[in-house]
Amino acid sequence: MTPKIASFLASRPATPCLVLDLDQVAENFVRLHAALPAAAIYYAVKANPAPEILRLLVKAGSCFDAASLPEIEACLAAGANAETISFGNTVKKPSAIARAHAHGVPLYAFDSAEELEKIATHAPGAKIYCRLAVRNEGAEWPLSKKFGTTLEKARELMLAAPGLGLVPHGLSFHVGSQQTGTLAYELAIAEAAMLFTDLKDAGLPMSMLNLGGGFPVRYLKDVPQADSFGAAIMAALIKHFGNDLPNILIEPGRAMVGNAGVVAAEAVLICRRMPEDERRWVYLDIGRYGGLAETEGEAIRYRITAGDGPAGPVVLAGPSCDGVDVMYEKSPYQLPLDLKSGDTVLIHDTGAYVTSYASQSFNGFAPLAEHYI
Repeated sequence: MTPKIASFLASRPATPCLVLDLDQVAENFVRLHAALPAAAIYYAVKANPAPEILRLLVKAGSCFDAASLPEIEACLAAGANAETISFGNTVKKPSAIARAHAHGVPLYAFDSAEELEKIATHAPGAKIYCRLAVRNEGAEWPLSKKFGTTLEKARELMLAAPGLGLVPHGLSFHVGSQQTGTLAYELAIAEAAMLFTDLKDAGLPMSMLNLGGGFPVRYLKDVPQADSFGAAIMAALIKHFGNDLPNILIEPGRAMVGNAGVVAAEAVLICRRMPEDERRWVYLDIGRYGGLAETEGEAIRYRITAGDGPAGPVVLAGPSCDGVDVMYEKSPYQLPLDLKSGDTVLIHDTGAYVTSYASQSFNGFAPLAEHYI
């Protein structure tokens, strides 16, 4: 928690709310750029699309990875140039492709013949890049099953692109969100380099490799720092591309905003559910439907505090009338024994993938408030 956030929370804002320090976002941008100076940073807007963050990053010189037309238009409204935006979702409506093309967005991701044909029809002459399916070992929030294609299929599709009037610009991959090791990047770069070189030798104007996101935030466990990822990535790039390095893109989302925010919640109910279970159930006024979707499967384990004093084991759940609205039942969380209804509970490092996941009115609960300071 930064001093700015601590000072703001001292005013006891209504909960649940996110308080995010924009200065921390600015520091994160500088840190990521220093870790990989050869890479263009395309902020993953889906992590937190707040206008305040987008405006800050426009001024800092960031580019943007957008997953939808509304995200593209939010970037434009924040002052971004369309040339700095990539339409990075491989599942896009034809109308969204056409509108993005009309705005002047140059880059489009795909991983299937059907999507390639849609881009050709609705964004003629666009630069395209094919997303590869790579291993996500080490990621706490894997992504590989839904997206990406094989090296063989990618080669076929990229070779077909010029005949459709498109520019085969590059390749991309994503090693999974909250990646806890560098090996996944190294292996993915090795695979992508083989295809990249093959396609370039075949005469395609290949010039870009998009490394995706995955750069982690420290929650309960230590993770490699940005400079460790940067060193491993650059070593792998040099090993497999030599002096003929492509243009490199990265798409940090969590690493850009995650550690900049804290969610303030209220303990609504604290009770023992079963006589044989020593754990107290702590129900908060925010749960999986209120923005903590990444607690599904207890994949992302946030640091949670509620004052000092002797602590005991707890189960943490949300306020809704839904039986799966439980954040942590297996993970060994502890909170103060004197915690009572009405007390504030802080959920740290929640600047990413919280506000953008919050439901609009499930059970009638309004989305959490947002404060950007």
